[in-house]
Amino acid sequence: MSGRKVPVKNGYAYDFDLDVSGNAVRRNSHSQKPTGVRIIKSLRQLKTLLITLLFLCLITPCRAEMPKGFVDVKDVIPSIVLDIRYYSSHNFVGRPIAGYSAPKCLLTRNAALALKKVQAELLRFSLSLKIYDGYRPQQAVNHFIRWAKDANDIKMKKEFYPTIYKSELFQKGYIAKKSAHSRGSAVDLTLVPLPLKLQEPYVKGMELCECHKPVEKRFKDNSIDMGTGFDCFHPLSWTASDRIGRPQRQNRFMLKAVMEKYGFRNYIKEWWHYTFRNEPFPETYFDFTIK
Repeated sequence: MSGRKVPVKNGYAYDFDLDVSGNAVRRNSHSQKPTGVRIIKSLRQLKTLLITLLFLCLITPCRAEMPKGFVDVKDVIPSIVLDIRYYSSHNFVGRPIAGYSAPKCLLTRNAALALKKVQAELLRFSLSLKIYDGYRPQQAVNHFIRWAKDANDIKMKKEFYPTIYKSELFQKGYIAKKSAHSRGSAVDLTLVPLPLKLQEPYVKGMELCECHKPVEKRFKDNSIDMGTGFDCFHPLSWTASDRIGRPQRQNRFMLKAVMEKYGFRNYIKEWWHYTFRNEPFPETYFDFTIK
C-alpha cells in the first residue's frame, strides 16, 4: 500500500504503510524537511553563487593585480618626472578618477623601455619627460562617461574646455569610450627643463585659467611652452596647429621627433598623446587598479 506522512510534536514526521487490515505501520522517521528537499535547495544556492561569481569575473576581468608585461615606469626610468593628473583633482572632471589609487605611471614593459631611450637622449640637452598619464583603467574611462552625462557638472569647464559644450567632448574626439591608454602602451607627456622648477600648486577651488591662453595667463605648469595646457580640449591643442607661435610649434615638433624616433606615434588632436607602435596588447583593454 502507499505510504503517508504524519507530523508529530517534536518536529519529526513518520512514514506509515497500511497493512491489509488498514492499520498504520511505522516504517521510518526523518526531519520535516526531507534530505531531497535540502539537496535541491543547496544546488539552487550553489547555482546562484556560481552565476554571481561568473558575472563579477565578466565585469571586472583584470582588476586584481598588474598583469605580467607591465611595469612601474619609475622603476625603469628613475629620473622621469610625474604629474599624474587623474590621481588628483586637477583634471577636467575636478576630482580623483576611479582606478587611480596611487600617483604612479604604469606601462607595458616594451613601451617603458622605449621611453627610457627617449629620456636618455633628452637628458643630454638638460630636458626631461614629464608624464601626466600612462595606463588608464577601463573603470576610469567609465568614470569619464558617467561624468559626461551630467550636464550640470561643469566646474572645470573654464580651464579645460572653455569654448565647447561638454556634450561635444566625445563627438569631437577629445574623450573616447575605449581608450588606447587602457591597452597599456599610450602615454600623455610633455618636456620640462632641468634643473627642475617647482610648478604652481593646484588648490581645489582656486581661480581657473583658460588652457588655450598664452603661457603667462594659464596654469603655471613647469613644462616648456607647448602653446596650450595639458588636456586642453581646444583646436590649438592639435599638434600641427598653425595658430600658435613659432617657438611653441618648435617645442611640439621637438617632442614629436624624439618620440617617433623611438617608436611612438602621436594623436593629431593632442600634442601630449603618444602610443607605442608595437604595443603588445593591441586588442586588450585592461581594468586593474593602479595601486
